[in-house]
Amino acid sequence: MIEPAKRSAGPPAEQGFVLVAALWLLAALASLAVIFSIYLSSSARAISVNDMALRAEALASACVELTAYQLHLAGADSRPPQGSFQTRLNGAELRVSFASEAARIDLNAAPKELLAGLLSVLGASEDDAEQGAGRIIAWRSRADAEAVGHEDALYRAAGRPYSPRQAPFAHVNELALVLGLSPPLVERALPFVTVFSGAKGIDAMIAAPEVIAALPGVTPLLLKQFLGDRARLAGDANAVAAALGPAKASATGKSSAYRIRIIIRFPDGRQAVSEVVIGVGGGDDPYKVLSWQDGVDRERRG
Repeated sequence: MIEPAKRSAGPPAEQGFVLVAALWLLAALASLAVIFSIYLSSSARAISVNDMALRAEALASACVELTAYQLHLAGADSRPPQGSFQTRLNGAELRVSFASEAARIDLNAAPKELLAGLLSVLGASEDDAEQGAGRIIAWRSRADAEAVGHEDALYRAAGRPYSPRQAPFAHVNELALVLGLSPPLVERALPFVTVFSGAKGIDAMIAAPEVIAALPGVTPLLLKQFLGDRARLAGDANAVAAALGPAKASATGKSSAYRIRIIIRFPDGRQAVSEVVIGVGGGDDPYKVLSWQDGVDRERRG
């Protein structure tokens, strides 16, 4: 019996095409697998960072509550001008320091002499410091009938596309908009100014040396002597006044606003830092958040 002829498997060209197509499909699937793996890895990292940010925010809020509670219990007349504490919560190490905003010069309340003194201490010439302080006063103040349009004209002549606010500073960064203040000078001034103190003067017992040096009548010798004796003078108002001499009138500022610096260190070595300004007392609430700035260090620390 004659067997039927076997069917051909197809020409070699057709077989080659199918093999190439199969290889391309496998390569595509492999690429998709790699992409999906990268996506999952990135998503996991993003979730981890977001989770840490949420934990940091909750822990920072707890630190603010603890600080406000301490200040509220002390009472308005006996609140410490500064302080610090450490604790642990949910496995994280919390380091908190706080200080009255009177340690800084208030852009909306300080007199011209104090503002000019700070600009001079930070490197401005005497004339530039005087003019800069005048522009700061003009920025925050409503112009009187005789000076209406004068400040506007100065800004237009300088090519600025805006006019001075003629109202209180809303934020310290607004200082960069004031005519006559260079960016480097503003950058140096920011750590020493505030818009939350409400005090015309400063608290010399906790202020930075640059702020004390800005006080009218403070000489380099007086500054050196005061800084050397400051710790010993704590709690003795008469001794502080005597040590500051002509600067005493501007060196006893008080404020109900406090700046809180919070450092959170997680068990895995990552760290988060927040800086919060609160107003203590006044109204129905024991405190009010005036400013909140935070950032997360995503790099693992040893």
